[in-house]
Amino acid sequence: MSERKPSLRAGGSAQSRFQVDVVTEGSSAAAPAQAPAPEESKGRFKVVGFMDPGLGPAADIGPPPDVFHEPDTAKSDSVSLHSTGTGQTHISDSHSNTYYMRTFGHNTIDAVPNIEFYRQTAAPFGEKLTRPSLSELHDELDKEPFEDGLVNGEEPSAAEEAAALMAKEAKGGAVKFGWVKGVLVRCMLNIWGVMLFIRMSWIVGQAGIELTIAIILIATLVTTITGLSTSAITTNGFVRGGGAYYLISRSLGPEFGGSIGLIFAFANAVAVAMYVVGFAETVVEMLSDVDALMTDELNDIRIVGTLTVILLLGISVAGMEWEAKAQIVLLVILLAAIANYFLGTFIPVDNKEPKGFFGYHTAILFENFGPDFREEETFFSVFAIFFPAATGILAGANISGDLADPQSAIPKGTLLAILVTGLTYVAVAVSAGSGSCIVRDATGDHNDTVSDTVNCTDAACTLGYDFSICKEGGCQYGLMNDFQQVMSLVSYFGPLITAGIFSATLSSALASLVSAPKVFQALCKDNIYPGLGIFAKGYGKNNEPLRGYVLTFCIGLAFILIAELNIIAPIISNFFLASYALINFSVFHASLANSPGWRPSFKYYNMWVSLAGSVLCCVVMFVINWWAALVTLLIILALYIYVGYKKPDVNWGSSTQALIYNQALTHCLNLSSVEDHVKNFRPQCLVLAGYPNSRPALLQLVHSFTKNVSLMVCGHVRTVSRRPNFKDLSQDYVRCRRWLIKKRIKAFYSPVFADNLRHGTQLLLQAVGLGRLKPNTLVMGFKNNWSDGNMRDVENYINTIHDAFDLQFGVVILRLMDGLDISHIPGQDELLSPSEKPPKESKDVLISVGPAKDSDSDSCPSKTHSNQSSPLIIRGRGKPDLPLLTTETKSPLSLTDQRLLESSQMFKKKQGKGTIDVWWLFDDGGLTLLIPYLLTNRSKWGDCRIRVFIGGKINRIDHDRRAMATLLSRFRIDFSDINVLGDINVKPKKHNKLSFKELIEPYRLKEDDMEQEAAERLKAQEPWRITDNELELYKAKTSRQIRLNELLKEHSSSAKLIVVSMPLARKGTVSSALYMCWLETLSKDLPPLLLVRGNHQSVLTFYS
Repeated sequence: MSERKPSLRAGGSAQSRFQVDVVTEGSSAAAPAQAPAPEESKGRFKVVGFMDPGLGPAADIGPPPDVFHEPDTAKSDSVSLHSTGTGQTHISDSHSNTYYMRTFGHNTIDAVPNIEFYRQTAAPFGEKLTRPSLSELHDELDKEPFEDGLVNGEEPSAAEEAAALMAKEAKGGAVKFGWVKGVLVRCMLNIWGVMLFIRMSWIVGQAGIELTIAIILIATLVTTITGLSTSAITTNGFVRGGGAYYLISRSLGPEFGGSIGLIFAFANAVAVAMYVVGFAETVVEMLSDVDALMTDELNDIRIVGTLTVILLLGISVAGMEWEAKAQIVLLVILLAAIANYFLGTFIPVDNKEPKGFFGYHTAILFENFGPDFREEETFFSVFAIFFPAATGILAGANISGDLADPQSAIPKGTLLAILVTGLTYVAVAVSAGSGSCIVRDATGDHNDTVSDTVNCTDAACTLGYDFSICKEGGCQYGLMNDFQQVMSLVSYFGPLITAGIFSATLSSALASLVSAPKVFQALCKDNIYPGLGIFAKGYGKNNEPLRGYVLTFCIGLAFILIAELNIIAPIISNFFLASYALINFSVFHASLANSPGWRPSFKYYNMWVSLAGSVLCCVVMFVINWWAALVTLLIILALYIYVGYKKPDVNWGSSTQALIYNQALTHCLNLSSVEDHVKNFRPQCLVLAGYPNSRPALLQLVHSFTKNVSLMVCGHVRTVSRRPNFKDLSQDYVRCRRWLIKKRIKAFYSPVFADNLRHGTQLLLQAVGLGRLKPNTLVMGFKNNWSDGNMRDVENYINTIHDAFDLQFGVVILRLMDGLDISHIPGQDELLSPSEKPPKESKDVLISVGPAKDSDSDSCPSKTHSNQSSPLIIRGRGKPDLPLLTTETKSPLSLTDQRLLESSQMFKKKQGKGTIDVWWLFDDGGLTLLIPYLLTNRSKWGDCRIRVFIGGKINRIDHDRRAMATLLSRFRIDFSDINVLGDINVKPKKHNKLSFKELIEPYRLKEDDMEQEAAERLKAQEPWRITDNELELYKAKTSRQIRLNELLKEHSSSAKLIVVSMPLARKGTVSSALYMCWLETLSKDLPPLLLVRGNHQSVLTFYS
């Protein structure tokens, strides 16, 4: 019985997202009545019927009122619903009904394995379906229904069905080739080429049969290894159009793929000119023989070449089907020419003997077996001339997008073509005339027969001819002289050899003319090089790159008009060899990375053989032409650097990524097995920055001393009462990562969800990091205007510092006079890509949400205005999006916001000449000194000098200065000055003391003015309050903070950056309000200031 898969359709209500169809197995003579659907109270899903196409149409039926389907479980195989044909539905427990066995998985939301789920969005075959997400199967039923994707066969809308049908019809009209016509024919036509007809005899004459076979075997070895590597790559997943570019880019990444793709397309374009000029030279030679030149030989070559390339362009533009037919015709001619040649070797003719052709004789075989290099030729020079004949093995792969099954066609067609052509070349060299039929030199004179007076020992002498005069030079016939006409001389019908030459040149030119645009189109589609996108557009049912054809035609025509290709030809050969080398290296690299995704179905490859093939290709490049090899490598290097610098936004899962992962994992494990050493200490920073673009100044400063030195993690504590779905989370993460990459900030982004800042930071402090790559320093922004907000936020802020110290973290707090947080300023939309930004006509509403509400609060320590939270954009559905999005109506910024925006970029620009003042008042292990040193090593801070301020006694200032100078010199830290402050313990000015008293007044407990029980109750409710006992106990420490602020204003008011030892507060003794007042008093009204406190373990050493 034929069946149709059930469909899942959106229900009418938001709560009923899916409908599960049930088969009607009874008679369909009468349409069963539709039962009522389950109530919304019964859940999100409802069950409806579907029809069996084998039974005819049937109306949807529903289950009885007492039957309810669970959303994620299937009914037992022994239970089924069926219709009696009377409109009533019954439940059957009979095992004879096997409906549920036949349709397992289709009466549940959970999806059975399906190939459609694994297709990419732009898959050329099949339709893209999406399996139910984990959230759809796992989340509560009262959540909003998901929005996009078709799950488990969900029926698309009528418009979607029509679009899919049109797409299928369009795809059905495309011409797709099998492995014979698409790969085998093309590769054989390219590999045979003109070398078979006009150079093989000369190569045998120079190198002899022995070395010629060695040359052929070496060339075949290179192409065979490359063919095996190509087969491995093409069978490791679906292959699209683009040939060598696609294979290399998807294996090694866009840097290698982009560089090789451009030169490979260019090489094919110039190869068109090379083959057409070869054809034109043959035609012009024939015209010259009959004295029919139009002008002179050079211009005739240009004229014939231009007309030929125009004809080839017409065939290509007509479509791949016409081009394939033309290739078949050319192959037939070529095969006829080769057969004609072999046939001629068995039919010796007497009038051909003076020209050196005698048929098969052992004497000629033995004489031609060894080499006879002339005119300064060597084995390598002859090899360089032959090897271009072996290229062309990628002719089939280059049209991979036009193959019906590239995974099967490319391996079979390529390897068989290499085998057939290799045997053909060996046959021509050994048995077919060139090796054992023709002597090296012949005069062509019938009168040069052997006489009794001449002492002759050559092979020709044994056959009755004396060609000894040729040793003096001047002979026109034989393997070494008339090599362009040897094939015609030997063949049964000479003109057919000329036709074979025409066929070989035109077929190679046609294949190159098709390959270059196809590869270039794939390169342009990936947008590796900006500005080339216009060549990505395709036309017609086969998506023909007509613009690429025109560009290839123009390049080919330009080189045809030059008509001098001797210089460019070696570079073109090296371009092809570079492609082969990278294909081989791709297989080695993918195998070395050992990624689970590397699973080629073609098993006859070896990573070390591929590596050897890659090295062999590079060696052959230098053998052919060393300067051309250098030029090729330099061009590839330049393009690689360019693409690497531009960093195209693509992710193809390359083996480079897999190998980087392997190396990173290995190094992390190796680091974990070694104890930390003070010489290798690095400040690995966990920066509480919220969304990265909320506090750019904080990130830029930390990045200045961590870039290429240590770890930086952007921690983001998000306080929401209800966690967003995975899709929103992943989008947020991608946007934040994109912003960091755009700003070239080398950092990780790590968000967490928590009830408040303290809990979230505790999670980050304990969980962020891997092995030795774990933060050891917490970096925060100063909580500006903390006195205007909720003191519970201050309590959490101070307790976060205590938690960091408890976990042996160092703590760094940055304070800027104008603040750090710019999230409340409209127009900061840098987290969005252009496609994600709201359309201009949309109307967004800017709202401000406090941290206590159900919102995605920024929940970071530094707030410029505590009563002003990060804005959110409310879209049409009422869902908040990322902060810092633009609004349609922009109001002028206030003067405060303008200053804030300017200060947020202060660490991005180069700092001029100035000082970094280090107030190293307490020894924390050296972190207070190490951070300024790392900053001065950067070019942005290179003009700044370190000034060190320390505390001391009035009567020991010189001694303390010398002691500090000795310590700094042993630490090898340059400094410009050391200042010993002997007046730190002087009482602060009266008005400053009054200001501090006014600052703490709202936060005092004032227990003396109330009963003890009430005071204790208030202290328990508000633990941040300052007791009178506490104030008295820490009176001296309070005065020190006030006095230090006076000294900082006196000595460091013009510094570029101040780094000062952060005061410590004993946990459980000093209230949060008092500690916050200390930090406020110490750091107010000053240039950019860093409060630093290490974990009191040495981070500096003077031992080697």
